[in-house]
Amino acid sequence: MTPDDLVSLHSDAAEDAATEVRVDERLDEENTLTKKFVRRVRDALEAGETGQVYDLVEPLHPADVADLFELIEADERPALAKAISDLMSGEVFAELNDHVRELLVESLPAGAVADIAEQLDTDDAVAMLEDLDEDDQQAVLAEMEPEDRAAIETALSYPEESAGRLMSRDFVAVPEHMTVGGLIDFLREGHDLANEFWEIFIVDARHHPVGTCALSWILRAPRSIALTDVMAREQTLIPVTMDQEEVALRFQKYALISAAVVDEDGRLVGQITVDDVVHIIQEEAGEDALLLSGAGDGDINEPIKYTIRTRLTWLVVNLGTAVIASSVVGLFQGAIAKFALLAVLMPIVSGMGGNAGTQTLAVVVRALATNQITSSNTWRMIIREFSIASANGLSLGIMIGTGVGLIFANPLLGMVIAAAMLINNLVAGLAGILVPVTLDKLKIDPAVSSAVFVTMATDVMGFFSFLGLAVLTGLA
Repeated sequence: MTPDDLVSLHSDAAEDAATEVRVDERLDEENTLTKKFVRRVRDALEAGETGQVYDLVEPLHPADVADLFELIEADERPALAKAISDLMSGEVFAELNDHVRELLVESLPAGAVADIAEQLDTDDAVAMLEDLDEDDQQAVLAEMEPEDRAAIETALSYPEESAGRLMSRDFVAVPEHMTVGGLIDFLREGHDLANEFWEIFIVDARHHPVGTCALSWILRAPRSIALTDVMAREQTLIPVTMDQEEVALRFQKYALISAAVVDEDGRLVGQITVDDVVHIIQEEAGEDALLLSGAGDGDINEPIKYTIRTRLTWLVVNLGTAVIASSVVGLFQGAIAKFALLAVLMPIVSGMGGNAGTQTLAVVVRALATNQITSSNTWRMIIREFSIASANGLSLGIMIGTGVGLIFANPLLGMVIAAAMLINNLVAGLAGILVPVTLDKLKIDPAVSSAVFVTMATDVMGFFSFLGLAVLTGLA
């Protein structure tokens, strides 16, 4: 090795070290953009130094660029997009949060949006365009190449959150009469193939999928072997109208990497891959938890006015259920006036019932979402939750009853609150399973409405059982 080579190696090493330092300044140990880096970008934007903004952002990975848009203020995002317009590739848009992407798309001319959409896979392009106003959507589609426009228009014709919206049209399908050697030659010579794929779909003359071949099988099989001799005939076909949550369950149940999507006539029209499904699983899991609380999308990038409207709607509904519960208390004003200690203790009964109902509700909603509860085991689940509620109610009743009886030197009061605790826990357990199961049978999302009914049931029964027993026993 010559001295010049050593100098060159030393220079390259020094450059790599400098790059590493710069990367460390941009990303922290959790691989997220640092506060210092984001501040530098915002300062450069505020000063109008677009060249400096570009130099700061240019080394970032597309996913980090997308994160940067989420970390700055909403009114700064269009300016950042303009400053780094050359970096706003389809990969960046595919990584953007839905609300952030919608804002940026609305700020760009239709031609620019069309150019970005044509860089994306069909499913990502659909996700970018589906929330636009009809006029803006048509303006963008008009700027696209006919083939791309037709693919997106077809996808948009399917129901929201369906396999048709989710699928990609970039797949490899070959006729069933082909040999392994013919397939290898086709893959090497083809110019319009998908960039990434893991298995080949084998189709008949009507373009119906009849089997699949993993690339690992193709690489190891002799060239003369017919594809029909090495393909897997058993496959999971996804109807184009299937809900994306059901698609995710199919992938989870059968450990799929990809799956064929078929139209109403059974023809192969697309494929769904596991990377799409991972996103769905994450989205659906978070969505159910947020719907149970009435918090809407729970997205911190959602416009404030939409968040207020969503949360306020459910708060108003909860206000109505609270009024119903308070009216039950009003029926026993005389008893409470005679024995004021009832007012001190009754929130314990209703509160514990509400907590027990929430526990059951969370388990049942998740079980419904993952198809663990079906028509064949619903009664078994009801009996199971009733048993759990009985045991928990009895345990809590003994504890609170003993404590109240000793503290207030009133055994009768202890027995009343113990009985009320048991009754309300039984109601909570039954409501926690019956309400979501019934809503599911009625084709209503149990995650959206269950919590309101369960809370009302436990509050009303908690007050009614405790105060009613106090009156019946002559305590008040």
